[in-house]
Amino acid sequence: MNYKQFEESLTDPHPGERLSLPLKALWYDRKGDWNKAHELVQDLNGKSAARIHAYLHRKEGDIFNADYWYRRAAATRPNVSLEEEWIQLVGEFLTRD
Repeated sequence: MNYKQFEESLTDPHPGERLSLPLKALWYDRKGDWNKAHELVQDLNGKSAARIHAYLHRKEGDIFNADYWYRRAAATRPNVSLEEEWIQLVGEFLTRD
């Protein structure tokens, strides 16, 4: 799947079954379901889940918690808009899958 296909899938009622959990979380976030996105990553271990978790808490406005998750992901909070961060994350995880 490429970025354009991912964006087009946002018109679907559910994310594709083949999407990784980080991509599903980003899909739900873009659809306006922050809680579902958070639910998908909150109990996962690993840097990928921590990276999405960080983004979600940044979006929520909880910068202290977001920074904790960025550190867990071995990343720093980016100095870009939330929109740009979302696009970067989708691109990054699409290349991994």
